Amino acid sequence: MQVPVYGLTGEVIDQIEISDQVFAVPFNEGVVHQVMVGTLANARQGTASTKTRSEVAGSSRKMFRQKGTGQARAGSRRSPTRRGGGITFGPRPRDYHQDTPKKMRRLALKCVLSSKVKDEELKVVQELKLEPKTKYMVQMLNALGADSSALVVTAGPEEHVIKAARNIKGIKTMPANLLNVLDILSHKVLLMTVSAVRRIEELWGEKAVEEVKDASV
Repeated sequence: MQVPVYGLTGEVIDQIEISDQVFAVPFNEGVVHQVMVGTLANARQGTASTKTRSEVAGSSRKMFRQKGTGQARAGSRRSPTRRGGGITFGPRPRDYHQDTPKKMRRLALKCVLSSKVKDEELKVVQELKLEPKTKYMVQMLNALGADSSALVVTAGPEEHVIKAARNIKGIKTMPANLLNVLDILSHKVLLMTVSAVRRIEELWGEKAVEEVKDASV
């Protein structure tokens, strides 16, 4: 499969071949959904906590005698029915972690990458040679039609790209090895350098699969 390569001013300057094993995978909604759910669950802290009637401060002594006062009978001040009392069935600290198989995570990543290509939301640039200034990044994004929401992916961490994009709302930068389903789906446009595309093919393409098979033999 071939995709156009853009210059920093938005014009097409070249065409490159990309791997069908990474960028032309049929979309599997069930797998993508499960990986997304797992990713969001793993991001939860699980620290929400409430106190039961045995944990809140206060006396457990009966507030007043059972009969003869004219009031409704009452027990402890810590009862869940009273203001300041304990909470019944409230949240307790828990672990939300989900183990998602590596093969499933890889397939989901390929599915969303392929979806971006199919929807023409993948923009490949030759390289990001620009000064670490916000205005230059804004100019490039405007030229590529990716000014409102874009995930900028480079082969590795590039300080000048990070500095140029860090103050722009809706724009996030990321090295190729940290690419994930959640970040791709959270942004409208996926903007990658040619070297980032090649790095992704190394990590999740045919060669990577063959290396895993050889290692398991």
